[in-house]
Amino acid sequence: MNMDTEIAIIGGTGIYNTDIISNKEIIDVETPYGKTSDSLTIGEFNEKKIVFLPRHGKKHSVPPHKINFRANIWALKELGVKRIIAPCAVGSLREEMKPGHIAIPDQFIDRTKDRDSTFYDQGTVAHISTADPFCPDLRNLAVSAGKRLNYNIHGKATQVCIEGPRFSTRAESNMFRSWGADTINMTLFPECVLARESQICYLAIATITDYDVWAETAVSHHEVLKTLEKNVEKTNSIIQNIIPEINKNRDCLCANALDEAI
Repeated sequence: MNMDTEIAIIGGTGIYNTDIISNKEIIDVETPYGKTSDSLTIGEFNEKKIVFLPRHGKKHSVPPHKINFRANIWALKELGVKRIIAPCAVGSLREEMKPGHIAIPDQFIDRTKDRDSTFYDQGTVAHISTADPFCPDLRNLAVSAGKRLNYNIHGKATQVCIEGPRFSTRAESNMFRSWGADTINMTLFPECVLARESQICYLAIATITDYDVWAETAVSHHEVLKTLEKNVEKTNSIIQNIIPEINKNRDCLCANALDEAI
């Protein structure tokens, strides 16, 4: 089904809008792993073919621990996607990383429990390197765009991914801080690893919505959504700024990730 779709946007909490895409077509992609989170919207932006997939479904009906990550990434690979831009909402584990700021993660810590996290669990065995799990080229574009737009942007962050759907206890939050984690969410893993196994460049754009409970204030989903509403245009602006700068050719490690993994 390869449709030479260059770039995918996986919309996270609060990011369901496909207004930047023109000439839209809504499709469904069958996968060996079942259904994707929702139908995919294909179109164009800045003369590039784009596909949009809402991670939680268009009506936010899929909780983080029930997302079919393998189906989502497999479908994007099937469409010919080479780059994924993945907005997400995160809590902050650092005082200087404030609600309303943007973080561009460069590392992650996996604290999930029951997720299918590889395409290579039978037959061929692959040991993919995740020493640097995010595309350095896309990260550089995002950080540069954020600075040009005068946003409060953090160019590095270690993001811990928890199972969800509950938020952390105060003890867990302080433990993650002691480990060196900077931000926390529920959807980064295994999405980024499956992208790497598929040799797709992956960029997370993390909107900080709250201080996690280490700050002695309980986190609420209402608070998360309220902060997202105020800052969603920042994420959209970064995306619109970096897409025109993405070259068709790739020189990053992501493009050949399987060369030494199998």
